[in-house]
Amino acid sequence: MTDIITELEKRGYIEQLTHEEEMKELFQKESVSFYIGIDPTANSMHIGHFVALMVAARLQKAGHRPIILMGGGTAAIGDPSGRTDMRQMLTREQLDANVAEIKKQAERFVSFEGDNAAIIVNNKDWLLDLNYIEFMREIGSKFTVAKMINQECYKNRLETGLTFFEMGYLLLQSYDFLYLHDKYNCKMQIGGNDQWSNIIGGVELIRKIGSEDSYGLTFKLLTTADGRKMGKTAKGALWLNPDKTSPYEFYQYWRNIGDTEVRKVLSLLTFLPDEEVDRLSSLKDEKINEAKKIAAYEITKLIHGEEEAKKAGEAADALFGNGGNTDNMPSTKLEDINISILDALVLTGITPSKGQAKQLIAQGGVTLNDEKVTDQGYRLSEEDFKEGYAILKKGKKVFHKLEK
Repeated sequence: MTDIITELEKRGYIEQLTHEEEMKELFQKESVSFYIGIDPTANSMHIGHFVALMVAARLQKAGHRPIILMGGGTAAIGDPSGRTDMRQMLTREQLDANVAEIKKQAERFVSFEGDNAAIIVNNKDWLLDLNYIEFMREIGSKFTVAKMINQECYKNRLETGLTFFEMGYLLLQSYDFLYLHDKYNCKMQIGGNDQWSNIIGGVELIRKIGSEDSYGLTFKLLTTADGRKMGKTAKGALWLNPDKTSPYEFYQYWRNIGDTEVRKVLSLLTFLPDEEVDRLSSLKDEKINEAKKIAAYEITKLIHGEEEAKKAGEAADALFGNGGNTDNMPSTKLEDINISILDALVLTGITPSKGQAKQLIAQGGVTLNDEKVTDQGYRLSEEDFKEGYAILKKGKKVFHKLEK
């Protein structure tokens, strides 16, 4: 089998790993079951989960078996890692609904057919019925409080009020690994580098109980050149659900990344071969924009499909005057171009009424040909149709072509 761990290192995915030489030997010798945990605290994954899914997909392509663990049980507590406050508690019904949506997204990345077919499990199936006393005797006795409170996942919460409820998260996630190890012969957990403490907990728990075949691997989080997390927009997280972040808005985010971020994005979020990543990343000045377009297209294609990626790219080119094909953009042919801006917003369906159209303009949410509209009494004119059409937009993601 291929040396997939070395390939992941070369591609820039790996941040930390345990028992490196043992792990590399194991992954070259046999098909290994590994797992990634996703807590369903929202009804969609965001771009931070995307790196994990890419690692899972690459491992599976190399012959190994992914186990996608839905944290229907652990999400009832919430991971304190990287938090300064306690997460909102969700109801059982909310968690179940979120799990159903996230499953659909995970299925786009890993295959559920073949010898190393992926499986999806939900830790509520074994966590919700645990006997507290038995659990604490068998699992809690393997952890020391002094070591736990020195873990990064707890440090940020000590001063602001870490609860005993939250401290239990590390024990439960560690138990997840033990359960999957015993039931599915799962030998490795993967996760973002903010999960290192939780992953180490599981690796050490299995080894303390007597098995020497547990491993952990963390991958780098997506960050900008100045160290900020990538995937943050004016509206918050960059979601994988098109109802929360439209394919066009998703495409535009990657189209507008900084020049220094091109290599990282191409390496971590696309399946382009290494030599193509090298070529695109080495482009300079104006030419680097071509690399950004390719990155935006490839990433959007993985999340939303080829058709939506093409539509987003063509719409973006049209909107920004690059001579692109606007055929896929929603459009309306006007009988009279001297229409009021309020009527145009209602006619195109951007707003259901003139009253809401006025409110939208007052909030600064309407642009015409990329110029913000501030006059509620504005009427379109020939000047607005220099290209034969005008582009009316609501916010950043709703756009409409007005044709003469």
